[in-house]
Amino acid sequence: MTANATGRARRRWKPFAAGGACALAIASLGGALTDLSDWYFELQKPAWQPPDWLFGPAWTIIFALCAYSFGLAWQATTQTRVRIAIVWFFLFNMALNVAWSWLFFTLQRPDYALFEVAWLWISILALIHVLRPLSKRAAMALWPYLAWVTFASILNIEIVRLNAPFGPA
Repeated sequence: MTANATGRARRRWKPFAAGGACALAIASLGGALTDLSDWYFELQKPAWQPPDWLFGPAWTIIFALCAYSFGLAWQATTQTRVRIAIVWFFLFNMALNVAWSWLFFTLQRPDYALFEVAWLWISILALIHVLRPLSKRAAMALWPYLAWVTFASILNIEIVRLNAPFGPA
């Protein structure tokens, strides 16, 4: 392999590595905010809620797909303004992702998290919409994320319904 070909191969993987590093940072931050304390275990949950151990692998797959989507979208354009927009859309989405964990687990306010998850859902749909003209594969990689957040939203609704009201006693 020539030096030029090696350089091109390295450049091809840089956006995937950057996306992976960001996804790992966001997942770590969200995980740190997810305190499965007595408060969480005392919540009434619907019988159809998946076991707690399933959430980690599900989010790992979702974040890997987000990193993959970011890499594909980055490679699909050379326009700086489009790449900056891609970065901002992903950062906004990831901030909303972390905010949900903070509201639900740290503040122990599933009712606030329910309001916020609507914005998270919209941000995923916006990402899909923005990425589709650049790379259909990048957009398609986000569909499992949208499906999981849709499911999590319904679960959040049920937890609020079963446990409300929240807030100071």
